[in-house]
Amino acid sequence: MLYGWLETRPWDAMDDFRRRMDQLMDELDRETAPVREGTWPRGVLWDAGERLVLQVAVPGLKQEEIRINGSQDVLTVSGERRLAAPENHTTQRRERLPVRFCRSFAFPVKADVDHAEASLKDGILTVSVPKAPEVRPRSITVQVA
Repeated sequence: MLYGWLETRPWDAMDDFRRRMDQLMDELDRETAPVREGTWPRGVLWDAGERLVLQVAVPGLKQEEIRINGSQDVLTVSGERRLAAPENHTTQRRERLPVRFCRSFAFPVKADVDHAEASLKDGILTVSVPKAPEVRPRSITVQVA
């Protein structure tokens, strides 16, 4: 029975093997591809009036593993996630990989990074940076003539 199938469709087995290998490689890339492409960690930057707020997902990282640097128009978040088994233990399975990252976020306006504030809670890094005085919104009072 198998012989007849191979005789009529000799390349189907190779096509099936190729599809399975592609699927395996796609699954492996899901963990490492974002790091290689410079798109990890993921972040959201929004304008909160007088401040710019950046939230970055950094699950499993501690405060001392994260560095933040900035200039008037760019904020850079970098760090390293190290994975090690506890003392006197060996790793049996590892699905998360150790990773070094460096990700820059461009500000839409000039910012005052000297007065930035950062906090880390539940794997979310929040950085709040005041806008530079010359780009902050201002209220203008209408005078009656």
